[in-house]
Amino acid sequence: MNDITQQFAPEDIQKNKVISALSYLGILFFLPLVAAPESRFGKFHANQSLVLMLAGIAGAVAISIISAILTLIWWRLAVIIQILYSAFGLALTVFAILGLVYALQGKAMELPLVSKIKIINY
Repeated sequence: MNDITQQFAPEDIQKNKVISALSYLGILFFLPLVAAPESRFGKFHANQSLVLMLAGIAGAVAISIISAILTLIWWRLAVIIQILYSAFGLALTVFAILGLVYALQGKAMELPLVSKIKIINY
């Protein structure tokens, strides 16, 4: 994980760290964009939470397709799918909690796997 906190103004971080942390709670990724549209720190966390949410959707669709294929092959392979769903959900939850904690601490730490994708410019 890469710490890029020094790229953001300390005043911006202090003022917007709570609203940035809330962006990791599911669909609330847009909250920093609405509540603090000028905040680069808020946009950074909004971007990470949006990419995390989109990765969750894409992963769920991929696992569903794999599940359908494996179930057609042999119905007992459904156990493997349950393990995949559980591991994927756990990983997403851990990343969201990490992002939330980093935002509350006033840090801009890039999350693994999603940090290189930028949908929202900050």
